[in-house]
Formats: sequence, C-alpha cells, structure tokens
Amino acid sequence: MFLYRLDFLSEVSVLTEELLRHFPSVFSPRWDLHLPIWRKDAAGARRGTEPYLNPLLLPSLHPFLLLLLLLLLSPDPQSPQRRRRPIMNLLCRGRLKLLAASLTAIVLLTWLYLLAGNLENGRSLLLAPCLADTPASRVLERAVLESRVREVEEENRQIRLQLSQSQGTAAQPPDGNYGNQQWGASADTGPEDGDNTAEEKNNHTECPRSPTVQKCELIHVACVCAGHNASRDVVTLVKSVLFHRRNPLHFHFITDTVANRILSSLFQSWMVPSVQVSFYDADELKSEVSWIPNKHYSGIYGLMKLTLTKALPSDLSKVIVLDTDITFATDIAELWGIFRKFTDKQVIGLVENQSDWYLGNLWKNHKPWPALGRGFNTGVILLYLERLRRIGWEQMWRLTAERELMSMLSTSLADQDIFNAFIKQNPVLVHQLPCFWNVQLSDHTRSEQCYTEVSDLKVIHWNSPKKLRVKNKHVEFFRNLYLTFLEYDGNLLRRELFGCPSQASPETVQLQAALEDLDEDDQCYDFRRERLTVHRVHLYFLQYEYTPTEDDTDITLVAQLSMDRLQMLEAICKHWEGPISLALYMSDAEAQQFLRYAQASEVLKNRKNVGYHIVYKEGQFYPVNLVRNVALKNANTPYVFLTDVDFLPMYGLYDYLRKSVVQLDMAHTKKALVVPAFETLRYRLSFPKSKAELLSMLDMGTLYTFRYHVWPKGHAPTNYAKWRTATTPYKVEWEPDFEPYVVVRRDCPEYDQRFVGFGWNKVSHIMELDAQEYDLMVLPNAFMIHMPHAPSFDISKFRSSSSYRNCLNTLKDEFHQDLSRKYGSAALKYLTAQRNI
Repeated sequence: MFLYRLDFLSEVSVLTEELLRHFPSVFSPRWDLHLPIWRKDAAGARRGTEPYLNPLLLPSLHPFLLLLLLLLLSPDPQSPQRRRRPIMNLLCRGRLKLLAASLTAIVLLTWLYLLAGNLENGRSLLLAPCLADTPASRVLERAVLESRVREVEEENRQIRLQLSQSQGTAAQPPDGNYGNQQWGASADTGPEDGDNTAEEKNNHTECPRSPTVQKCELIHVACVCAGHNASRDVVTLVKSVLFHRRNPLHFHFITDTVANRILSSLFQSWMVPSVQVSFYDADELKSEVSWIPNKHYSGIYGLMKLTLTKALPSDLSKVIVLDTDITFATDIAELWGIFRKFTDKQVIGLVENQSDWYLGNLWKNHKPWPALGRGFNTGVILLYLERLRRIGWEQMWRLTAERELMSMLSTSLADQDIFNAFIKQNPVLVHQLPCFWNVQLSDHTRSEQCYTEVSDLKVIHWNSPKKLRVKNKHVEFFRNLYLTFLEYDGNLLRRELFGCPSQASPETVQLQAALEDLDEDDQCYDFRRERLTVHRVHLYFLQYEYTPTEDDTDITLVAQLSMDRLQMLEAICKHWEGPISLALYMSDAEAQQFLRYAQASEVLKNRKNVGYHIVYKEGQFYPVNLVRNVALKNANTPYVFLTDVDFLPMYGLYDYLRKSVVQLDMAHTKKALVVPAFETLRYRLSFPKSKAELLSMLDMGTLYTFRYHVWPKGHAPTNYAKWRTATTPYKVEWEPDFEPYVVVRRDCPEYDQRFVGFGWNKVSHIMELDAQEYDLMVLPNAFMIHMPHAPSFDISKFRSSSSYRNCLNTLKDEFHQDLSRKYGSAALKYLTAQRNI
C-alpha cells in the first residue's frame, strides 16, 4: 500500500510539472491581473485608473486546484495497470481537456467578478482570506485602504469646489413666497445651518440633508378618531406607520366613547413592543369648538385639532398630527426630524394645498376662507406645542375664527379653514413641508406634480370623499399600497425594535412567565400554548346602534363563526330581529372580504343592532371558546341566547324568549332556558312556522333531533318525547356530555378557553352552569334547526389523530380537577360520572 501511494504521488508530481511547463502563466504565483477601473471625474468625464495588481489571488486557489488534480487522477483499484501508464496517455484520454476546461472556467469567473465588482470591496474580499493571519497582511491592507480613502477625499473635495462655484450665485426665494416655491423643493432650513460652511450650504440646495433623529428617540403622533368607520381607518394608518418605523412611538388619540372602546381593546390585545397609547375624551373638548358652524362631513370632530394644545399633556413639546385617511410609505422618523429644521419663530409645519380651493376659481361665486397663496392642507401637521402655548395659540385661533365667521358664516373645510386664516395673518409662523409629505388624492389636485417617481412618495392622503375611487394617473399604485396595509397581517408588526429595549407591561411579564413554565416535551404542549395565545380583537368592526329596552328583558343572540359560515348571516338576521353579538375568527385579509360582503348585502347593511367583533387568526387551532367569550362579553342586554351560527331560530323566538324571561322570573333566580335543537340534512328546507308543523316534519323524516345518529347523549337529556306534548316549561337534570343551547343572564360563567378546536367546548360550560346551581328549564314552544354544512377542519383532526383525542382527555381530567377545587365536594359528581362512562 505504501509503495502504491508513492507511485501515485510521483505521477501527480510529474503531471504538475507538465502542466506548469505548458501553462506557466496560469499556475505562476507571480501572475498579474490587469483590470482597468473606469471612474468619473468631477466634471463628469470618464477616465481610467491604474490597473489593479493582485499577486495573491491564484496562490489561494492552489489547494483547490491540487484537490481537483487528486480527484481527476485517483487510481482505479480494479486496474492497477493504469497507474503505470505514461502521463501523456492519461491526458490524451480526455482528463487534460476536462482539467483545462475547469481551470479556464475558474479563471474567467474570477476575472468577471473583479471586473464587475467595486475596487475597494474586491480588495478586501480577496486579501482577507490570504492575509488575515499575519501582521504584515494587516499593515498592507491598512496602507491600501488609507491610500484609497485619501483619493476619494480628494475627489469629493474637487466635486464640492465645483458645485460651490456653479451654485454660488443662485438666487434665493424671498421670505414668505410660499405659493411660488417649486413643488418638489424642500423648505427644510433651520437655525443649525448657520454653523455650516458656505460650500456646505450651497451643496444643501442640490442634495438636501436628511434631518437626523436620535436612535430610540420617542416619536409622538396624535389623531382625532370618532365612530366605527374612523376606527377602522386608523388601524390601516397605524399599520403603515408600524411597518416602516425604527423608533418607539406614542400615539395620542382624541376619541369619542365608541372609538375609545374599540381602539383601547385593539391595542391592549395587539401588544406591540415600544408602542404607548393614550386616550383623551373628545366630549370634554366639544365646548371649545361647538360654537363654530361647520359644513364639513367630519362634523364637530373635524375641528378638534384646534384644541390639541389644551387636550394633550402640558409637558409634551411637539407632536405629529395625522388624519385617519393617511398612508405612510416611509419611516415616520424622517418627518419627525423636520422639527429640527424649524426656525426659532416657526410653530407649525404644513404641506401646501394641492387643489385650487383657496384660489376661489373652482366655480362661479366660490368664496373660500382667506389663505396664503394656495393655502395649506391639515392632513399632516407638525405642531410645536411648547411654542404654540407660549404665543397664546388658543386665544389667537379663536380671535381669527370669530373675525372671519362674521363674513363667512361657517367653515367649509373644518379646522383647515381656521388654520389657513391664521397663517394668512402670521406667515412667519409656518414651516412649509415638501409636498411629498402629503400627496393629496382628491379630484382636481396638482398632486401629480409632486413627484417624478412614485417611489419618491412619503405620505399618501386619501382626502376625497371618493377615497379609492379618486382619479389619478397613478391611482392603481396608490390603491395597491393602501390595500397592502389594509390586509397586512398585524401579528407580524409585534416585533421588537433592534437596539431599543422596551419596558414590558405587567401583562407581558405574566404571559412570558406562563410560557416559560410550559414543558415543550409535553405531547399536549400545542394545546397548552394555544390557551396562552393573545389574539388581536377589533370590536364593533361595522356600525352598531342599540337602544336598551325599558323593561330590561332584552336578549342578545350570541354566536361565533369563521369565513366558511358567512352565508348563514343573512338567514339568521331574517329569523332573529333582536340584537346580535357575533365574533368572527378571521385573518386581516378575510376581515376585508367580510366587510365588502356586509356592505353589499341589503339585509346586513340595514341591520344596525348586530355587533361584529373580529378575532384575528393566530396559531394552528381554532380558539372556539375564546371567540365565544368575545361575543358574550360584548353583548349589551341583560340576557343572552348562547347558540351556534349553524342554527336558525324559529320565527318569533326573540319575542317568545323575552316573555319566558319574565314568566320564569330569571331576574331573581338562576335559570338556564333550554331551546330544543333539531337538524335537517337538506340544504333547501321549507322552514316550519310552528311547533305543530315541526312535529309533522319530524314524523315524516324531514327533520331529526339534533345529532341523534352520531352524538345522542349530547341532547338526549332534553327529553324530546316529553317536549312533544309539553305546554309549560319543565326542568331536566344534568347528565354527562349534555350540551344544550340556552338563554342565561349575561353575568353567567365564561367558556373555558383551554378547549380549542373540536370537543368539549360547550359540555364544559354547561357543567359549570350546573355547578353554580343553575336550573335547566326546557321551553315547550321554542325550537331551532341546524342547517347542513361541510365538516370543519378541527373535527377532521379529532377523528384522524389519536394524539389529538388523548390530549382532549387530558384536558378533561384537568378541567374536572379545577372544577373540584373551585366548587368543592359539589363538583365530585362530575368526576364520578366521567369515570363511569
């Protein structure tokens, strides 16, 4: 074996010498690679630099080439004679051709890489692997880099010198000439520019310097929001801001009662790191602006931005104020940085209005409020609150409004008219922002002159009542950008800011501790993890109006559904005229599909007493009891009818249940009224209008008692035989696995959220009602019918997965133990009954 290896190595040595003799330029460690690097000088002319010499490239490839030789010349153990053949015979058999082709490819790829790459990057990448381990290499690399830095600095100095010579005589626009400035030009000049050199100031004209914002600096954003629709719009605005942001944020919302309830719940469940939220009651500010007549569709809330110096904390020095119909296409820190460019006298930052409204030429006898030039749009405002308070802003805008209202009688554009009248009298106080910070997409605007490329845009403002239907040659791009954030998964925005640790809330700390206590090796880990998942919740996704009844007997139908049960909504609304609380488990994109469906439905859009609450998807399980609890907790009536969306209640059930509530004195007793459940296997059913008609269909086989063929004990305790002839309510006893649909007081126990997907989600709830000594009373003249549908994904998992069923049994045992600890010996019967099954 030893002689065999010597013989093989000697052949490799002979082959290497032969190759070096035939290809000395390739294998020589002194090989020179001359690459002319073209650069542009200060005048823009193209010139070449010295060729770059890299004597260390191919020696670094020698180990690879040697390995290639060894592979090519590896001996065949079955043919030892091959090892004794002359070297040229091997080459003639094609291996030399293969080797030459490989080497040629390597050399060509290396040459192309160096030709296309940046000179400095090429040096660092090529020198690093060869020289990193020697002191001499570090000295050589440092010398090369220092030489290149000096060359670049010299070139930059020449460029700055030429720019200063060419721009030094450029005329500056006069102060206050806001209407005549170029649309794309920036007004970002500030007092700190006084420290710059002359050539730096001139250079600033061509290449505006981006105002810097300190890392982790807190940015304050204020917004006025009122009602259900505005609350929905705010979510899209917040998504666009969070998507681009790199700084901590503090949102300040001036809201009515509705928006406060919606947004406080949303942000509490969203749990976005490094985001603070504060709410201010708009009702307390109405008296400040209610005296101003306003024709704008925003109503009194369109004037609230005038009161921000009073509404926001006195120690808050500056804030960005946004309309709800704004979409950000960049980091909001860039806008925040413009505060540093304000002069000592400037207190408000605004973008010029991009329509002809304030020019007064839109139609005959059009008389707008006074404005400076084209006026300013108040969709995006930089407010220097500290300075505004110092100059007496509250008194100044009041005096302006009172004077102009004597002739104008009312505002047409709400706060924008008053802001413009104020600026007309005090132009020195305004800092004009570049127009790409508020590209206004209303009809007849000059917004298209704001930009040359749509990628240059910073903020898009949908300030037309037409919203997405507005006319603009780039409206398709703007619409796609808006829809991207509209349907963007908000869970992805729960990311920590790099380098900006946030102080965790008590809820976050508690949740993190609970997650750490879980055993990842537990076969039911996924079930336990789901119980701790915090889902985003958007309450009252659509307009909701409810007026309480005087007799306190009102009942809300409570149910949950996902996208595949959406078709049941119209039928339920036709069968139940009372209030409804529905929790919908959907993704962000599905929620928008539901919105379009509801707005297109004549039945749904005319029902204002239906509360739709979106629970956003997250995790692999359907958190059915969590979703039910969301619907239950947001019912606004004294009593609730706990059902599923697959059931259609009988006609007139709403009125019948209200009478039963009074008849059975549910206000003073613990009762659960059972509504008997039936089912049909037909997708088209002539719905029975009375109990007698239902019994006839039951006898004919058109209807069945619910789940009699697959899960009879789920509803058998209802005692359907007795129900057929009953004329008064009758009491039934709890039995294992009983899961009827009941009417109870709103303060009943919530559903146990450990049960997700299919199995025991309603059974556990009825068991706890019984543990709290609720009487189960079956109503003799009430019924509901289950409509057929495809099996859910969760029931398929239950039937096909033994581990799923095993975990469900484990959760059952734990529920029994918790029930015993909570209710003592009275709960022992449930554990005994379970063991006897």
